[in-house]
Amino acid sequence: MSALKILVIPGSLRTGSLNARLAAAIAHELAQSGAEITRISLSDFPLPIYDGDLQAKSGVPKNAVNLKRMIGAHHGVLIVTPEYNSSVPALVKNTIDWVSRVQDGGESRGQVFRERVFAIAAASGGRLGGTRALAALRLILSACHATVIPNQLALSFADQAYDEMDRLKLSADIEALKALVRQLIEISQRMM
Repeated sequence: MSALKILVIPGSLRTGSLNARLAAAIAHELAQSGAEITRISLSDFPLPIYDGDLQAKSGVPKNAVNLKRMIGAHHGVLIVTPEYNSSVPALVKNTIDWVSRVQDGGESRGQVFRERVFAIAAASGGRLGGTRALAALRLILSACHATVIPNQLALSFADQAYDEMDRLKLSADIEALKALVRQLIEISQRMM
């Protein structure tokens, strides 16, 4: 059996992002559990704001095609999203909107979402830990017919959550991270 491949996508481009730090912590735990990890930055896949007229005129942008193919090369995907105004940021939503439009060969639109397992997480300096963004992201991915695992991680007070090695400090946060990783690996392996 080939190694389990997981794609890690931080939904923030900001330097020092709490969500990029959480993505790194989860990626580390996934690697410790034997998964092969690819961690990307959405800055490497810049996309215009989704516009149906633009798609009709110019087709789907090459970066959306490339990102869709990268997702397709993995068994599971982790998206770590910030929370902006009680929802997902435009970067995350726009990326999903474009990727859902890609059809390679004989595929149906959005097929890459239906054939992958998704895990979601968020980090916030506040006490809710991005839970509203996670609810919105789960809804968006479910609308794309993705399998989104039940476990999710909402890291509260994330600006204080890490030790000097950039690992989570609190046992409850560590256990939530490990539970998310276990479930993502288990369900991804079943769908391989």
